[in-house]
Amino acid sequence: MVASQIAATRPEAAPATPSLGLPLAPPIERRRLQVYIVLLLVDAAAVLAAFSLAGYLYFGDALHAQVMLEAQLIVPIYWTVAMSNGAYGAEAALNARKGAARAVLAILLAAATIVFLAFFLRASQNFSRAISALGTLLSVGAIVALRDNLTRFAAWRCGPTAMNQLVLLDGGHPLDLPNSYQIDARQHGLEPDVNDPHALNRIGLFLRNMDRVIVSCTPERRAAWSLVLKGANVQGEIVDDQVSELGVLGARRSGGYGALVIATGPLGLRNRILKRGLDVGLASAVLVLLSPLLLLTAIGIKLEDRGPILFVQRRVGRGNRFFSIYKFRSMSVDQTDSHGTASAQRSDRRVTRMGRLIRSSSIDELPQLVNVLKGEMSLVGPRPHALGSLAGDKLFWEVDARYGMRHSLKPGLTGLAQVRGLRGATTHENDLAGRLQADLEYLEGWTIWRDLAILARTLGVISHHNAF
Repeated sequence: MVASQIAATRPEAAPATPSLGLPLAPPIERRRLQVYIVLLLVDAAAVLAAFSLAGYLYFGDALHAQVMLEAQLIVPIYWTVAMSNGAYGAEAALNARKGAARAVLAILLAAATIVFLAFFLRASQNFSRAISALGTLLSVGAIVALRDNLTRFAAWRCGPTAMNQLVLLDGGHPLDLPNSYQIDARQHGLEPDVNDPHALNRIGLFLRNMDRVIVSCTPERRAAWSLVLKGANVQGEIVDDQVSELGVLGARRSGGYGALVIATGPLGLRNRILKRGLDVGLASAVLVLLSPLLLLTAIGIKLEDRGPILFVQRRVGRGNRFFSIYKFRSMSVDQTDSHGTASAQRSDRRVTRMGRLIRSSSIDELPQLVNVLKGEMSLVGPRPHALGSLAGDKLFWEVDARYGMRHSLKPGLTGLAQVRGLRGATTHENDLAGRLQADLEYLEGWTIWRDLAILARTLGVISHHNAF
């Protein structure tokens, strides 16, 4: 689909009923089906070719009986898993990385299923473990290599979204939705009158072949457009400014009332177990491995000015509850800022010689591993801020009303903002904006894989030019 735009104009400046070629968009369903079939066939060919190559490398025979048996069994199982996990959905078809990741997961699960069935049915003598491993590995490589070209094919056949999208403007705010058709409902005589079959027919002509329709109208017309869209056989949406203002995540109907879902609560039990297991396991291991470094750091701090080794400060944690955070003391005892009002600056005179060393290498943060083991912090999450932290001349929560949202998860030893280099003093309000946006992005959907990726990237920013 070539992205088309039909410019919307203000109703009072437009002619009464301009004529358009209807339907606005050609049907796209058949093209999507063609893409899915091509993906199915190419993936199957890739798997069969991979197992044949494995047979040639191992047996010297690409058509060896064991090879053909495993290849013929794994393809239908792979198809079944791939269809279930979205490897052939529109999103995966248009995004090479997501498509490849889901396809690889499907082939691995299919291979594991074959191994399980062979063991359960006591038919392992009919299968070669070497062929299974080599064939699966080659299949993964082939699928990943082909997905980029298949993504281009999908975009060529179905357009960048694989959907026909229509924005109907009926007195509401204009929308800038890329790759969509846009028309002004009043300019084209579209009236959401459920008691007028002719009016509904006219709307139906404009909506024909559309997959998604977004209506931006005045509040008093939303109920009427809602009824029209419910009977239009499309994915219908009505723009409501409060959705953005409240940060709505979804909606539900229950017990005779309707409600907007604005918070999801804690992670599910499985995810909480995974995240806590990662925290405890890794934090314990790091504390043991780095115990000599921790001991030397403590001795260095004590020898420099005989003051306390640790700096303890009250911070805001999960659920907006206070907790005491631990850090190696890096400032002179008489100049320690217990409220965190003044962020450390470059060449800050309050920082000791030992403090400058441990701050530049992030060693001062290591005692927070104890906070992690206590359950007050996590390895990955939004960094906890002191109560008196300022961005410019404003407290952090005075800069942006969304600031409190970052407290829905445990604060972290590192986070998305930190691996993006967003750290250091907050001299201006804008210094907080990027960090807050990164924290809110992290909250959108937790996965253990993203936590592991952030931890891996943290190794590259332990020493940073903004760490002082």
